[in-house]
Amino acid sequence: MENRKTSEKKDSWLKVLLGYTEGSGQRLGISVILSVISIISGLMPYYCIYRGIDLYIRNLNQAPMQEILRWCLYALLFYIIKIVSFSASTWISHIAAYHILEGLRLRLTDRFLKAPLGDVEGHSIGEIKSIMVEKIENMEPPIAHMIPEGSGHILLPVISFIALLTLDWRIALASLVTVPLSMVFMTLTMIISGKSFTQYDESNAHMNSTIVEYIEGIEVIKAFGRAGTSYEKYAKAILDYKQFVVKWLSSTWITMKMTFALFPSTLLGTLPVGLYLTMHGQLTISQLVLAVMLSMSMVTSFAKIEVFSENLREMQYNIESIQDFLTMKELPEPSVYANINSYDVKLENVHFSYTGEEKDEVLHGIDLTMPAGSFTALVGPSGGGKSTVARLISRFWDVTSGGITIGGVNIREIPLSQLSEMISFVTQDNFLFRCSIMENIRLGNPTASDEEVREAARKACCQEFIEKLPQGYDTPAGEAGRRLSGGEKQRIAIARMILKNAPIIILDEATAFTDPENENKIQKSIEELTKGKTLLVIAHRLSTITDADKIVVLKNGCVEGAGTQEELLQNSPLYQRMWQAHVGARHWAVGSQKEGEESCLAL
Repeated sequence: MENRKTSEKKDSWLKVLLGYTEGSGQRLGISVILSVISIISGLMPYYCIYRGIDLYIRNLNQAPMQEILRWCLYALLFYIIKIVSFSASTWISHIAAYHILEGLRLRLTDRFLKAPLGDVEGHSIGEIKSIMVEKIENMEPPIAHMIPEGSGHILLPVISFIALLTLDWRIALASLVTVPLSMVFMTLTMIISGKSFTQYDESNAHMNSTIVEYIEGIEVIKAFGRAGTSYEKYAKAILDYKQFVVKWLSSTWITMKMTFALFPSTLLGTLPVGLYLTMHGQLTISQLVLAVMLSMSMVTSFAKIEVFSENLREMQYNIESIQDFLTMKELPEPSVYANINSYDVKLENVHFSYTGEEKDEVLHGIDLTMPAGSFTALVGPSGGGKSTVARLISRFWDVTSGGITIGGVNIREIPLSQLSEMISFVTQDNFLFRCSIMENIRLGNPTASDEEVREAARKACCQEFIEKLPQGYDTPAGEAGRRLSGGEKQRIAIARMILKNAPIIILDEATAFTDPENENKIQKSIEELTKGKTLLVIAHRLSTITDADKIVVLKNGCVEGAGTQEELLQNSPLYQRMWQAHVGARHWAVGSQKEGEESCLAL
């Protein structure tokens, strides 16, 4: 299937990063300039100290204290400029960094919304969480510090080296005597570390997925008494991650320490050569002091550059990982809203495969017409393709071949936002977000008033149980979710859809968790939701769809039969068996209930 393939060419990681500096490029530029000013200002006190010492040595008997004090004040002024410039630089760079992270997160979210659902679900929760939270957040320090500070720390050794050259070329070269060997060890560190980034990413994603799985499944784990085994899996994932990271750090420990040990060349190069030149009258004592200070200033920058180079490598890897998500194939859509005059839905010779391979096809030439305002039901054995049909109509995926139209317009020619406005989808697994019950219902129409939300809840038969919650409509969904049954959550989902008031309604097993006592309430909610709408219902409880205008029987991705309840009972052996099984199950449930009541009366 073409939308499963990523045909979009990847840009370089630096181009991807710079692509999200829109609105912050100028900020980063100003931050770099301020950082350079800070670095240069940080060197000037060395010159001021040199001038003060030189004045003192030249005039031992009558030292010009006023002149020396003036140079000390100059040093203080430059130091203040350094601190102010550095503070402003990091303040601006942090603002720019978080602006860039915001752009990345919003772009990823938009990509998830527009990509085929299968492509998104193909990634584990731990992997997505690692990308959205950790990898993007880990890019903040390099952006906020490496770009502005790195520019300054690259410039500082250059300026210091030029200043040393003006004193004497020999002492300038002596200041770099250990740098080549240090660069060798730094390169080895990056090579060794770089080989482990992919394994680190996989180990981290596995640990995150295991943690999420353990926490989400804690109720099932405790219910089945599997806490020991599950905890072992959870603990092993954390232990494996720890062992890998420790091994990784250990593998680079020697080369990294050698890098830092060899960078400081002041004592090994500058000081001995400087003393030799001073003893032979080719440098003054004050020049020697200046040379030592300049050489020491280079040490800090070289150390920073080593750290920033490692951060740069990590940021490159993170951006390349993020780019795999940023380049996920999007469902193609037009930019202009389509002109839809009616809300009939039609599937013509629809074939579909989740993998795009014909051998994995799950729908085989489905033809289905749902006139506007009609009630159509999909039934059949599990795995027959019912939910797949519903999701294709909502365009969670694109069909492999064939077409789906609404009002005669192919859904590929309808923008996703417009299609979303036209279709309400209620599933058997209804999610409550981390907000109040009021806001959970208001998701159906963000502009709805509180009274409109309450009216939708009344129509969905939610009023009674919501008012019993501690804070009513203002009860947080997390607390309410633990108190609500599956059927009550479904009614909240139906209230959302009533508030949305979309012309096409899809109910995928909307009564799956409903007990007989609440089934009538759910049916009333659905009747209120679907008045005058084009309705598609997927149901196992055949009693809920006996009044459907058309019932379509699906088996193994093919239409086995279609018609009204009466027509299928006469012409479809599969539907006859399903109906008989359903009636038998209902009689068993009623009989069990009566026996229970009689037992209670006897007691």
